[in-house]
Amino acid sequence: MPATSQPYPQRRRAYRLFAAAAGLATVGALAAALPADAHENKGGHHPSRYQDVQLLSFNDLHGNLEPPSGSSGRVTELQPDGTTKTIDAGGVEYLATHLREARQGKAYSITAAGGDMVGASPLVSGLFHDEPTIEALNKLDLDVTSVGNHEFDEGSKELKRLQYGGCHPTDGCYTDEGFEGADFPYLAANVLDEKTNRPILKPYWVWKKKDVRIGFIGVTLEDTPGVVSADGVKGLKFKDEVETINKYAKVLRAQGVNSIVALIHEGGLPASGAYNYDCDSSGAGAGISGPIVDIAKNITPSVDALVTGHTHAAYVCTIPDPSGKPRMVTSAASFGRLYTDTTLTYDRLTGDIVRTAVKSANHVVTRTVAKAPDMTDLISRWNTLAAPVGNRPIGYISADVPNTGTESPMGDLIADAQLAYGRKLDPETDLALMNPGGVRAGLTYAAKGAEGDGVVTYAEGFTVQPFSNTVNLQSFTGAQLIQVLKEQVSGTNTAAPKILQPSANLSYTLDLTKTGADRVVTDSIRLNGAAIDPAATYRVATNSFLAGGGDGFTTLGQGTNDLVGTDDLAALAEYLTANSSASGPLAPPAANRITIVQ
Repeated sequence: MPATSQPYPQRRRAYRLFAAAAGLATVGALAAALPADAHENKGGHHPSRYQDVQLLSFNDLHGNLEPPSGSSGRVTELQPDGTTKTIDAGGVEYLATHLREARQGKAYSITAAGGDMVGASPLVSGLFHDEPTIEALNKLDLDVTSVGNHEFDEGSKELKRLQYGGCHPTDGCYTDEGFEGADFPYLAANVLDEKTNRPILKPYWVWKKKDVRIGFIGVTLEDTPGVVSADGVKGLKFKDEVETINKYAKVLRAQGVNSIVALIHEGGLPASGAYNYDCDSSGAGAGISGPIVDIAKNITPSVDALVTGHTHAAYVCTIPDPSGKPRMVTSAASFGRLYTDTTLTYDRLTGDIVRTAVKSANHVVTRTVAKAPDMTDLISRWNTLAAPVGNRPIGYISADVPNTGTESPMGDLIADAQLAYGRKLDPETDLALMNPGGVRAGLTYAAKGAEGDGVVTYAEGFTVQPFSNTVNLQSFTGAQLIQVLKEQVSGTNTAAPKILQPSANLSYTLDLTKTGADRVVTDSIRLNGAAIDPAATYRVATNSFLAGGGDGFTTLGQGTNDLVGTDDLAALAEYLTANSSASGPLAPPAANRITIVQ
């Protein structure tokens, strides 16, 4: 679809000012002196040559309207003495307040996002196909966002409905007002319709105020088909991020737009998990690794800053562009726990950003500020609709079941639930494997509402497994099963291993001192205490995403005798109900099925 084929909806917002408040921040800058007239002439009628433009950004919200629970709702802060502390963070009631306060006194302010605003969302948003999140983003005065891979969880038609509005084709309207869609444009420059070979949504957008113009180009990771179900990306092509951004940077410059920001749903891994880590402490770009480094080094110098995402990491780094000059690259973690405040100094003479003057800081969305009343009302309205479904108890736990670590207790619990369900479908089911990216949260012992400590509600289960995958059974040879385990650390997963969460009867050693497929010690693999027979046939339970070869597990896409079962959340709920009670809660798995050598 051409960029101009769909008219962008009329903005329904006005610029507003709110009271200021202090915040915690990590700061990066490309420091250089500007001429004496760098700032706006506040006493005269003529503006100065230079205008500071505020760029507020965040990424990977994933429909987390309410404060995320457990470790998903905390950030780590590095202290001056080298120690760290954690800070509770997130929730759109607080995010709204922080953003509104940050805009106070800023006549030129833009709010942008780096994708995955929706998808893998908690019940209050996910149950309603993320309409509540779009409504919240409208109220947050979001100006523009790139698409992320999760924007395709329900396919491109649903993404376009979120953009342009209209009731859900199956579930209809949830409110009398209907659904108006997003006030802001989703940018999808590198997502093409296979038939037309044109972007399915706008590839770029230009922010304008008086004589200041800044262009935004939005892309998602080229490997989106590898991390989304096949149905979600049917009929689409995903192009190279660098080639696409460079292409549209030329288009923008040809239109006289010389200031350009790229919104990229792909990211990096900083050397520290602390949000205020000095990414440039050992030299420009030295503190970060991952896909965004090569991408940043190859994007045209015409692009002035990169807002990134996908890895859920927090960083404010400089990475050299192809000409060797440093360029700001930022990410604000995930779930609305941080936002980034970047100052772009616009040169009215050249129409470009003075790159050496760019400053950026990540700020914590603390929960110590006042809640935004409009967001409180929004959450309350949608929670009222969700309550009959979400408040239903499905089980009991004796302690937190976290989703952290190479092997997580939550991942193990899901695998056990899928094995139990698989054996109901087919008593010959041998084991279950769960992809770590499908475990979106852990379960917390402390009650979130009135249900009581240790009670697991359907809403909490939905937050853990929101994708509506099915539990699938497939048959593999022992040789194929061994190959599946090796694909965790080889092929497309060599640089960033994806360790499958195993059911309790599967164990093996993962030797991280080795490289590639050798990191899985073949002789250590045991199923029910016995070695895997390469010639035997094994029945394996996975979710439909893995059964389609997702996450680089091509061998899992080659199974035979497929049997498709129920929704994976239903399998988890059934397992919890059958194996726990108020007087006999389920203890978290020990996460000792994989022996890790480092």
